[in-house]
Amino acid sequence: MDGELLWGFWYPALVSKAVRPGRMQAQTLLELPLVLCRDSQGRIAALRDLCPHRAMPLSFGRFDGARLECPYHGWQFDMDGRCRHIPALVDDGGLQTEKIGVRTYPACDQDGYVWVYIPDMQGLPAVLPDIPKLPVLSEQYQLLHISTMLTCSIDNGIVGLLDPAHGPFVHQSVWWRSRASIHEKSKVFEPLPAGFRMRAHSPSRNSAPYKLLGLAGAPVTTTIDFVLPNLRLELVQAGRWWFSSRATVTPITQDQSRIDFCAAWNCFRWVPFLPMLVRGFAGVFLNQDKRAMERQALGLRSTTPSMMLVGDADMPARWYYRLKAAYLAARQHGGALDHPLKGPVTLRWRS
Repeated sequence: MDGELLWGFWYPALVSKAVRPGRMQAQTLLELPLVLCRDSQGRIAALRDLCPHRAMPLSFGRFDGARLECPYHGWQFDMDGRCRHIPALVDDGGLQTEKIGVRTYPACDQDGYVWVYIPDMQGLPAVLPDIPKLPVLSEQYQLLHISTMLTCSIDNGIVGLLDPAHGPFVHQSVWWRSRASIHEKSKVFEPLPAGFRMRAHSPSRNSAPYKLLGLAGAPVTTTIDFVLPNLRLELVQAGRWWFSSRATVTPITQDQSRIDFCAAWNCFRWVPFLPMLVRGFAGVFLNQDKRAMERQALGLRSTTPSMMLVGDADMPARWYYRLKAAYLAARQHGGALDHPLKGPVTLRWRS
């Protein structure tokens, strides 16, 4: 199960602006080569990046806003994957080209990303699940996206995403936590249908960015969710002010993943260059995580790699592994998911 990819979910493929109208873009998800294209009306489509004729990637060819043309023999496919033209055929060839096709996948724009649904062996469900949405609490807000690649497996990336105790060591900074500020914490966790939640609580007093929201003159609370297959959602509120973020770790291959961080906020919108400052803060934060996870990956390449999960601080990681195993068992054998978290649990650790 370790390192196994989870199918049957929506995954963020790339930022929406990376696929302009009339353009296409190659992207690999879960070791699956895809080509994403957008027509002149803005409709997005995701196709397997493989011509059925001679296995040439279609992304090397041309896209005129309606059809993809293979660069090898000029076969043309519409955005629904149907073959519409084979130049080498004579007029009376009799071949019904529309019966030749390239596999397509549901794709949609949401929160500035192109999301693609990757079905499991059972195929597409009768009704597709909702695309994960970034929670926003007002009509007016600012939004940013930032990504970075990780040379590590999906499981190690997500375990790093869930870890509550590495902050004082990985994210050392004057505006973040330090070793001198380590203290005991107690948080209540509760189950979600496909994940778990850290209940609303006062954020860490040794994290300067959270303190800024206290200027709203209201108590500051933060809620953190993890939802399969790869979503960490955090919502910080202080009166009418809020800051919402979503981090996903998406598997590209077995040993390469990508972190996508998306954030929205309605506070301090009058501060000059605030999006630039938030982007810089998030970039430093993600690069520190990236460095830690990639260094850990070097250790896991040893002949006898192992990880010890001990104490309450490692409990979210254990829940993730158990939740993943329960999901795979439910998909294989049917029935409801046997959730590892049966009810509210209080965890205590130092960070």
